[in-house]
Amino acid sequence: MKKILLMFFISSFYLSLNAQEKQMSLSLEEAINFALENSYNTKTSQNDILSAQKKVWETTTIGLPQIDAKIDYQNFIKQPVTLADFDGDGTNEEFVFGTKQNMNATVTLRQLLFDGSYLVGLQASKTYLKISEQANIKTEMVTKEAVINAYGNVLVSENTISILERNIKILQKNYDDAKKIYENGLNEEEDVEQLEITLGSLKNQLGNVVRMKYIAYQMLNLSIGSSIDTKLTLTDSLDSLTMQNIDLGIIATEFNVDNHIDFKIAENDRESKRLLVKLEQSKALPSLSAFVNYGAQANSDSFTFLKSDQRWFDSSLLGVSLNIPIFSSLGRSAKTAQAKIDLETADLRLQETKQRLSLQAQKVKNDYQFSIENYQTSKRNLALSERIEKKQRIKFFEGISTSFDLLQAQNQLYTQQQNYIQSMLDVIAKKAALENALNLPIK
Repeated sequence: MKKILLMFFISSFYLSLNAQEKQMSLSLEEAINFALENSYNTKTSQNDILSAQKKVWETTTIGLPQIDAKIDYQNFIKQPVTLADFDGDGTNEEFVFGTKQNMNATVTLRQLLFDGSYLVGLQASKTYLKISEQANIKTEMVTKEAVINAYGNVLVSENTISILERNIKILQKNYDDAKKIYENGLNEEEDVEQLEITLGSLKNQLGNVVRMKYIAYQMLNLSIGSSIDTKLTLTDSLDSLTMQNIDLGIIATEFNVDNHIDFKIAENDRESKRLLVKLEQSKALPSLSAFVNYGAQANSDSFTFLKSDQRWFDSSLLGVSLNIPIFSSLGRSAKTAQAKIDLETADLRLQETKQRLSLQAQKVKNDYQFSIENYQTSKRNLALSERIEKKQRIKFFEGISTSFDLLQAQNQLYTQQQNYIQSMLDVIAKKAALENALNLPIK
């Protein structure tokens, strides 16, 4: 009985821990920081940096001393026979030279003395590491923007649900009141049916948004690198984030294309193409290497190589190898010409990137300014639409306005509500896009 109780409490404890692990309360800043450490993309880019670091060392070791050991064992199942005429009488006699079993052990030290390809390859590996590090910075910026958009979409779905529920509550009361008035013969059946149609449409929208909210939470979990089933509680509101992201001063920020991460990546791409030209040119240079080895050989008709009285014969060799490329049927020239063409293409892409980034910065600044203006207009329009809808509702129940007029006012209100929510999301999203376009550092 005690064992059963102990197992029950242990199971309950672990279930409780698992339940706690699947719940998180996050502000937008906390979600961004969590994503920068745990998202799938940032982890992948960090692994790319580690791989590039290993690649640099792998290339470096080519020019460092290399030591190899080798052991050869031979056992002639049937030894070769040599024929020789020692007496000169034309009769060959059969001779077997050597022993049936042989063992040879050698240790060789190799050292590359000069190779132009190695020197260029070492530079290229360092450039590759720099590209990986810059790609990681770019990934962090993209991840930040993705988290902001995902966080905002969750808040939009939450706000939309609240608005729809409030609209349905008001409309349900209007419908019930209109139905009672109709039953008393004071209005037309069409007025009730019109309200019923609108009410049904709102309920359908609510059901759809509730389902979309669940997906929005899963997308946020995916963007920050958490399990998609993690229960999230967002501590920032859409209104507060909108006010925090209204900053017209950022539009005056001077754009420096030379410091932009995309321009630096393009520069490194150009550098890699330049090194490729040097690599192809270096293949026409001689390469020089040296080696020294030491070995021991033993011979026996039976396997006695592990015995202490086995005789071993030492040997050692020092050598230098010089490889001089002479003629490749213009193959090297063709490869060098291709590399130069790729370098010219990289120069063109670098200039295009510079122009594109400058234009993008101007466009995103304009988009951000427009999002702020649109937010302010949407806020005013929402207040006007609320007053118009309220007046039309009063007129409708006083019998001085038609259901069609009320429907128009309601649809206008619902449209302005969605426009207002979307305008807040646009301010937040456009601010994130502008920070990326201006290459502002992640705080």
